[in-house]
Amino acid sequence: MGVRRDLKRAQRRTDLAARGSAEIVRDGTGAVREVRAAPLAPPLAVGSLADLPFAHAAETPDAVLLRRRTEGAWRPVTAAAFAAEVTAVAKGLIVAGLEPGGRVAVMSRTRYEWTVLDLAIWAAGGQSVPVYPTSSAEQVEWIVRDSGARYVVTETAENTATVTTATANHPRPPRLWQLTPTSASPTLEPGSRGGTPIAAGGAVADLTALGRDLSDDEVAKRRAALTPDTIATLCYTSGTTGQPKGCVLTHTNLHAEAANTLELLHPVFQAVTGRTASTLLFLPLAHILGRTLQLACLMGRIETGHFPSVKPDELRPALKEFRPTFLVGVPYLFEKIHDTGRATAEKIGRGASFDRAERIAVRFGEAYLRKFLGTGKGPGPGLYAAWALYDLLVYRRIRKELGGRMRYAISGGSPLDRDLNLFFHAAGIVVYEGYGLTETSAAATIVPPLGPRPGTVGLPIPGVSVRIADDGEVLIRDGVVFGSYWNNPAATDAVLADDWFATGDLGSLDEDGYLTITGRKKDILVTSGGKNVSPAVLEDRLRSRSPVGQCVAVGDNRPFVAALITLDPEAVAHWLAVRRLPPDTPLTELVHDERLRAEVQKAVDYANQAVSRAESIRAFALVEGEFTEDNGLLTPSLKVKRHAVTAAYAERIEELYRR
Repeated sequence: MGVRRDLKRAQRRTDLAARGSAEIVRDGTGAVREVRAAPLAPPLAVGSLADLPFAHAAETPDAVLLRRRTEGAWRPVTAAAFAAEVTAVAKGLIVAGLEPGGRVAVMSRTRYEWTVLDLAIWAAGGQSVPVYPTSSAEQVEWIVRDSGARYVVTETAENTATVTTATANHPRPPRLWQLTPTSASPTLEPGSRGGTPIAAGGAVADLTALGRDLSDDEVAKRRAALTPDTIATLCYTSGTTGQPKGCVLTHTNLHAEAANTLELLHPVFQAVTGRTASTLLFLPLAHILGRTLQLACLMGRIETGHFPSVKPDELRPALKEFRPTFLVGVPYLFEKIHDTGRATAEKIGRGASFDRAERIAVRFGEAYLRKFLGTGKGPGPGLYAAWALYDLLVYRRIRKELGGRMRYAISGGSPLDRDLNLFFHAAGIVVYEGYGLTETSAAATIVPPLGPRPGTVGLPIPGVSVRIADDGEVLIRDGVVFGSYWNNPAATDAVLADDWFATGDLGSLDEDGYLTITGRKKDILVTSGGKNVSPAVLEDRLRSRSPVGQCVAVGDNRPFVAALITLDPEAVAHWLAVRRLPPDTPLTELVHDERLRAEVQKAVDYANQAVSRAESIRAFALVEGEFTEDNGLLTPSLKVKRHAVTAAYAERIEELYRR
């Protein structure tokens, strides 16, 4: 396999060892309790991340930093052009009244202008406050009020209306600009109730025009006043239980994350592909992972394009067009790519062939991994021959769906099913898993290059320490960890002690220091028989199998574990089409269809393979509809609000235990 040869070549060409780079601390019983990784990048000693575009413009003005899709093509943006645009927008913000330390909220999907605004806010001496574009008026009201943001940049008229409604009763509503020009007012005067039109050219153009007469020297002065410890952003948590909390992240925090991740990954990834790395950024920039990825790419001059959707059907054409060498995504993306591949195969009568290809991929991946780690001989001739056959029939089609040049990816947000990871590995795409939170500036751990370990979330990123507390909770320390929650000292004190951040996640460290996440501390189910069950293990495996959409395991103080399961609309449409059933069959009928329930039972059986019988799902209910932000069952970052789901479906849960 080409990617395997490249991996070996990269191993010879880089001094980044997969193992032995972390210090391991054991307890009295010999169990690994702490892992410490030395930093690869020096800390940010002076200045701030606002200096990034200007340093590039001075050193390599003609270097391409980004690619922007305009007029149907991905056009290059040089370092000089990017710095000039950042300066122009920063001047507009200063003229608009942004003071040093002032906060600007940005409510937009992922797009080029988001990155311009982020750097411009910093260059003007301000602090950015990301807001998910799907946020409700109630969520926007809280974030704007709690952060004290005096300015808000929205993307669409709908976003603008949400902010206007949300802040109508604020003593001083924020000044608004809108990225997408409309015939309606994209900008509103500060303090206005109904909104007074002042421009209609779009936020970037409006701010550029506003600051045209201000000297560039004023931006330079603002930047010069910033230090590594200056607050860069207030990034709000997803709010699965109560109001979102604003994580205070400094330029030092973000630099430690981006610089060390870049030093760890970029040299190896570039060696593996044999070309300069490039990526298509589609993760929400309101999410800290998207933000730090963008910063790492800017630091490394990795050509980056932006795409506003994570929906696979919308994303796939863009991937084929942009042809990135790597991606950073969430398990949902990889699950959908796999499911789409299977659905396509089934439509042309090759569903059984795809299933065999999947089984071969898992066996091949396991065998190759054992060889790579020195614990086995690797695939035999028969397995190699089977792999070669299905590479022609299946695996190369997967690579083509992702643009054809991609050889590696990073997955975060939640655990990726191990078998799915091995499937992509055999298809020539190595997926490295990572783990982190908003409070850790994104990734705190990642599977290192040349050290694949499917099923784990890797070693601490350089400069980070991970410890397992006596109760199994994962603790994190060092440069990436936030300093406090904004305006919330009680919440801060509850999670920060002796410089260790208590994540609320449960996990374990293996003999080599690799971390495995087993669930959320607060989500542990205790059955009436006294069995402690982590629902995450079951839920993650369930979601990885069609036709399951979302799911929640229940069973606290109950005799056994059960599950509430929604159906994926695309999977259901495919299921109906293959069986030549009416496409408009009501969901009220489908949830009781024994044939469909049998398909879901296969997914349940797969999930149960990972646990003991006492922890297994014994019953499930197919619920109508989906868990969404609109019905209050998902957060903006697509995390399930467990308590909201169990409250909404309380009667269905009772029915499961009355049978």
